[in-house]
Amino acid sequence: MFSLVYNGISGNLPSSIVDGLVDLESISLAGNNLSGEIPSSISNISKLTLLELGNNSFSGHVPMNLGNLQNLRMLGLGGNQLTNDPSMSELGFLNSLRNCRHLERIVIGWNSFDGTLPKSFSSGNLSASLEHFQAYSSGIKGMIPNEIGNLSNLISLEMGGNGLRGTIPETLGQLKKMQSLVIDNNKLEGSIPVSFCNFVNLFRINLGGNKLSQQILGCLSSRNIYLNDNAFTSTIPSAFWNNKDLAIVDLSYNLLNGSLPLEIGSATGMRILSLKGNQFSGDIPSIIWRHQNLDYLILSENKLHGHIPETFANLTALQYLDLSQNNLSGVIPKSLEKLQNLVYFNVSFNELGGEIPNGGRFKNLTAESFKGNRELCGESQFKVMPCKGNKSSKTRVLKYILPSVGLVVGIAIIIMVCFMRRRKSNKPLPAKSSLPSAFPHERISYHEIVKATSGFGKDNLIDRGSIGSVYKGIFSNGLVAAIKLFDLDMEDANKSFDVECRILSNIRHRNLVKVISSCCNLDIKALVLEYMPNGNLNNWLYSSDYCLSIAQRLEIMIDVAYALEYLHHGYPSPIVHCDLKPSNILLDEDMVARVGDFGIAKLLTKDQRILHTKTLGTIGYMSPG
Repeated sequence: MFSLVYNGISGNLPSSIVDGLVDLESISLAGNNLSGEIPSSISNISKLTLLELGNNSFSGHVPMNLGNLQNLRMLGLGGNQLTNDPSMSELGFLNSLRNCRHLERIVIGWNSFDGTLPKSFSSGNLSASLEHFQAYSSGIKGMIPNEIGNLSNLISLEMGGNGLRGTIPETLGQLKKMQSLVIDNNKLEGSIPVSFCNFVNLFRINLGGNKLSQQILGCLSSRNIYLNDNAFTSTIPSAFWNNKDLAIVDLSYNLLNGSLPLEIGSATGMRILSLKGNQFSGDIPSIIWRHQNLDYLILSENKLHGHIPETFANLTALQYLDLSQNNLSGVIPKSLEKLQNLVYFNVSFNELGGEIPNGGRFKNLTAESFKGNRELCGESQFKVMPCKGNKSSKTRVLKYILPSVGLVVGIAIIIMVCFMRRRKSNKPLPAKSSLPSAFPHERISYHEIVKATSGFGKDNLIDRGSIGSVYKGIFSNGLVAAIKLFDLDMEDANKSFDVECRILSNIRHRNLVKVISSCCNLDIKALVLEYMPNGNLNNWLYSSDYCLSIAQRLEIMIDVAYALEYLHHGYPSPIVHCDLKPSNILLDEDMVARVGDFGIAKLLTKDQRILHTKTLGTIGYMSPG
């Protein structure tokens, strides 16, 4: 197989490079800094099966003769600056692709086409061959043509972030092989077509951020369902919860009302449930405790009343619980102290009373979690009134206890001052969500990551590793972050991504790199991490441009020791990093050391023992075995 592959090239792509290469079967030039127009002479390479030009700076129009590539299987043009011929209202180049009888994947997202989908695009050879059509944020406008139902082999259709309007065609329900349907953040109106009940292989459906209305279909069957930011009304049909495979349900910011049915406990595999910003009333069903895998439960900004169920203590996997801005009353169950994975808790602006629990994860919470509840009492850190039952006799305190306490406090202050001179406090920061606080409405998309890194440009590259690369990203809201992009072609990348997500979402310490968010779909697996402006320790130790004093070296050693002490002893299940080396120790703006890269870390239970030292760590930095 003859291939054309370049890395790190820039400028125009001259026709002379591809002219005469009639035996070329693959052109993969993604992620370079190529500009100018795409040479139309590419269409003369008759044996070409893969044409990947994504994430460059190509401009102008897509050649209208790409349909000559009879053997083409994959066309990648995403992440460029391509436009449509202004004299044509339709994306004409798509019509030419009807002649490609083997074309399986088309990626044209993140361009500026400003045109409509041709009705005839779904006919011809494409109706039997096309499996993936990805056109997210590509300037497509107008209505989705009914003819799209002719693409009988379509597995994924992603057209979010465009200007699509009108109703969703019923013909989409004819696509029985559909697994991923993403048409969020458009201007679509009307109801969800009844034909969507025909989907049997659907893994993800995302219709969020449109103007859809009426009732949600009870027969809608998918593992991940995003219907947020629409105008759906009425109650959620009880049959909706009969889908045993439900994992993610986001119905936030609609006009849904009524009470939450007992059937909500049927989908026991659910991990994320967000009903935020609706008009639900009644009690919170205690049967929710059956969701043993639930990580996120968001019921805020509704009209729910009654008590917080004691059974919430059985949600052992729960990390994020938001019940704020409702009409809940009663006490906060003390049994919630058992939730060892909880990193975010919010019951503000309700009518709760009684004592705030102060054990378990509650001891790290702040007043923000409880404000707006006039009858709550507890510790001073929560900025509520003290509980009456905890008051002692002032006379006895002043006469017998205060002198002794004063002596102890005096000694403690002297020790503290000495210690503070030697070391900054290593107390962990107050627990927060490891994701943005407005989850799930501030999820970071692939499009945002591409834009923040200038299409993963070389100027934003921080480092390359064995399973991916790290880029500096500047987002539209001013956030500066480090984006760790995993190379999905590497055998261990998927495993490493899963390990890092699992570890970083459950730990928090001032000497560990903080995860801000993640992005995971068919095209990318990436972690968005706190940006460390002073780079890694390896640069400071082995570069002539940097210099560390003895005091700074000692501080860094202590920082790393604190991080390891937390990983080994401060978390319920010990975490073994497995690859601690200077390049995995990062330095923030104050030269405080943060340990990162948990791609091969191991989470050990009490019953586990390390039987051998077969590890993927770096030679010279592994533990001796």
